[in-house]
Amino acid sequence: MIRLVTIGGYLACLAAAVLVEMLAHRDPDRISPLGTLMDRVMATRSARIGILLFWWWAGWHFLVGQTV
Repeated sequence: MIRLVTIGGYLACLAAAVLVEMLAHRDPDRISPLGTLMDRVMATRSARIGILLFWWWAGWHFLVGQTV
């Protein structure tokens, strides 16, 4: 039961992300599209290093030691 709730939560987040992206492409002055946002975020070297370290940390804590 909890597994289905978790999967439903991830699907709801995915649907919300798709909806926001569609709204962003319809009215880019109101909501910035994902590509524009990523261009601004990745503009500095320190931000790129920070994002890399975050993904390393998340992978280490959630994926290392997981058994199938």
